Amino acid sequence: MSQKTVIVYTDDLTGAESNEVRTHHFSLNGVTYEIDLTPDSYDRLDEALRPFLEAGRKTGRAKVKGSARKSSSDGPSADEMRSWAKAQGIAINDRGRVPSAVRKQYEAAH
Repeated sequence: MSQKTVIVYTDDLTGAESNEVRTHHFSLNGVTYEIDLTPDSYDRLDEALRPFLEAGRKTGRAKVKGSARKSSSDGPSADEMRSWAKAQGIAINDRGRVPSAVRKQYEAAH
């Protein structure tokens, strides 16, 4: 049996289906919104907000939720290095960055 997944992009404002739909983010009163729009609908949004954007002050970029740092898959984790260092009698904090000297010792041993 075979399956076929079809992704349909839909403009949230008009309901129109299009391959040109893009996701846009904006904030108002501390609430961040996300909306999927075709270029024409985005132009309408831009036109409506433009006077307010030009009169307003930029305060920085809004933080997007779900953008947590990704751990590097290259090499050992900090927990692995801490466990190894403690087993070797090397003093190391339970939190924070693993000192470069400890990293070098770990890499030399492995």
